[in-house]
Amino acid sequence: MNKRISLFREREAHDHSPVTYIELFFDLVFVFAITQLSHHLQAHLSVQGSLETFILFLAVWWLWIYTSWTTNWLDPEHDHVRLMLIILMLGGLALSASLPAAFGGSGIVFAGTYVALQVGRTAYAVWAARGVFEARKRNFIRIAFYFLLATPLWLLGAWLHNEARIAAWLAALAIEYAGPFLMFRTPFVGKSTIADWDISGGHMAERCALFIIIALGEAVLVTGASYADLTHDWPTSIAFAMCFVGSATMWWIYFDVGAKRGSSLISTSHNAGRIARNAYTYLHMPIVAGIVVTAVGDSLMLTTPDASITPAFLLTVLGGPFLFVLGNQGFKWITSSAKYPPLSHLIGEFLLLATAMLAWYQQLNLLITGILGTLCLVVVALWEWFSLHGGWQRWIPWIVRLGRWLPLPPDGK
Repeated sequence: MNKRISLFREREAHDHSPVTYIELFFDLVFVFAITQLSHHLQAHLSVQGSLETFILFLAVWWLWIYTSWTTNWLDPEHDHVRLMLIILMLGGLALSASLPAAFGGSGIVFAGTYVALQVGRTAYAVWAARGVFEARKRNFIRIAFYFLLATPLWLLGAWLHNEARIAAWLAALAIEYAGPFLMFRTPFVGKSTIADWDISGGHMAERCALFIIIALGEAVLVTGASYADLTHDWPTSIAFAMCFVGSATMWWIYFDVGAKRGSSLISTSHNAGRIARNAYTYLHMPIVAGIVVTAVGDSLMLTTPDASITPAFLLTVLGGPFLFVLGNQGFKWITSSAKYPPLSHLIGEFLLLATAMLAWYQQLNLLITGILGTLCLVVVALWEWFSLHGGWQRWIPWIVRLGRWLPLPPDGK
């Protein structure tokens, strides 16, 4: 390292670089983005609408997670880096505003803004690393190569329509998402190594946990705003309570064990970069997506609690919780020493699938289906809590004792 002023964080090995206020401010842009994604899915409850929302979600997540990686290295306390983040925030707002019509008239705005943000931020990181951290500079050049390789597909897709735009943007995302798996192998520059991803594990864990809070907060906001505009009758009030219980249970499932254990592992690991790639960059996507989809299901349950179940309703009311549990299952498995995925989550997935079959064949209404879906999440949370806080062998005697205190039926049987 030479005497050129470094814009990078100074830290010792395994040091937890703190999340700064400007990073939290930047993350607020994505409250808007998450809300836009939920509204887009709710307005387009079809196969094509779901695919469109999926593509937009992948782009939003990729923009956020790459910025999180960048600020894991760069120090936001420097004015240069702060200004870069503020410019990214402005672009993020423009991107979020274009989401509802990204597959319509705002396609070029969405694609152009996305490309400019990804390429511009990476180019800035290359400039910041020049003459300071040559290995990081080469790593950012490799990352830029994959964004530039996908750029023509983003811009071409913006000028195409319907299925052609979907195909072009899916191809662009496939190129970008393949980068980390390929270790950013690039002509003439080679490929990255795990040593190039010398991140602060605790910082990455905290940033992703805060993003989960953002997504859950968006769900609560949607629930509260929807309930405020409705007649507060019994079905609507019960739906409102179930929506809140579902969000609180999701918080419990992620933060009671998973977030703490993941943060502890990555903070002390010599392979923090690999864990950050697998557990946080990729496996957090179904967790966040599950929250987004569940928020749509909650909104539908609030506004039409007596509606008969349909495939679209089923995939939002129960599909969202299923995605969330599945993502947590992978995240907790990879950040633990267990040989098998958590049994509590496997049970929850089975119960959600069984509930989906019951709701479909019995034609349950949205409210009953939503209540059963929330109970499935509660089972996951309780099962895991009992298992990890003393084990079932500790709690079964208390459960049996409680059963003895319960009043017997009149016949004494």
